[in-house]
Amino acid sequence: MDIVTFAAVVLAASPPIIFAVIGETITEKAGVINLSLDGSILLTAMTAFVVALTTNNLILGCLAGMAVGAAIALIIAFASLTLKQPQVATGFVLTLLCRDLAYVLGNPYSRVPGPQVPHTPIPGLMNLPVIGPILFDQNPVVYLSLVLIVLTWAYMYKTQPGLKLQGLGEKPAATYVRGVNVNRMRYVYTAVGGALVGLGGAAFSLLVKPGWARPYGIEGTGWIALAIVIFGGWRPLRAAAGAYFFVLLQMLANTLQSALPSVPTQVFPTLPFPLMILTLVLVTLGNADWVNRLLNRLPEGVARWLRRTIKALQTSPPAALGTVWEKQ
Repeated sequence: MDIVTFAAVVLAASPPIIFAVIGETITEKAGVINLSLDGSILLTAMTAFVVALTTNNLILGCLAGMAVGAAIALIIAFASLTLKQPQVATGFVLTLLCRDLAYVLGNPYSRVPGPQVPHTPIPGLMNLPVIGPILFDQNPVVYLSLVLIVLTWAYMYKTQPGLKLQGLGEKPAATYVRGVNVNRMRYVYTAVGGALVGLGGAAFSLLVKPGWARPYGIEGTGWIALAIVIFGGWRPLRAAAGAYFFVLLQMLANTLQSALPSVPTQVFPTLPFPLMILTLVLVTLGNADWVNRLLNRLPEGVARWLRRTIKALQTSPPAALGTVWEKQ
């Protein structure tokens, strides 16, 4: 497999985690943590497949997945913003509940053949050198994921509502003073993020691995998406890059498994997860005091280079992330 084909395969496999990462980035930018991602992706994948199968309509399947994802997110918003319950605890309980619901309710549809998103190359553009086969010889869901990344970045950093969104997670009191109903808008953005997570689940069962069973490769994706949001520094472009990096690691693991058949098959599928954890550790190193003390003992030139590298990787969460805002 040449590099261009490999890049196209990575892009084709990326929509589930791209949608989940962008959705959670939006939610956390508004100050809410949706920890239900892993269960949400499973339940929405099952829902999207069942609806698409019974209606023979892929669009309805995707919309059903988005509706379920938004509903799950709104439960977290209601529990935390209205009932003042811990967001992390609520999300963790929901991820277990959604996972079990997906397997129980989806059991009658296990391994039943169903519809899938068709391959839809863009005439003319698909023949462009290099980028044509990678970007324009895909399907509508891949195109939508690419557009979503750009639109989310433009909305957050180039529009007035996007600046207010950032204020919800950074300084909700100052945002309220500017005339924004903080909790109402947190509800809105939590629902939007949850709907995108639901679209990610739909992309899995209708595109990446069409059908429904106990889907190999989807469990754990939600936790990785949460880690990628941190790696991305709550910025859409960097978070999307982290998502593509994770899919790249998955594809490399599959390639290595074929090239090294003597190695136990359980080794390679798990490789991307510890590598992402290692990457996350590197991103958060700059926040540790012992790292600064260690750098002070190194030669000045080396310490300066390491500080620049750590600073480039370092991330900081929104100041009001996970907190409940109340008007004083």
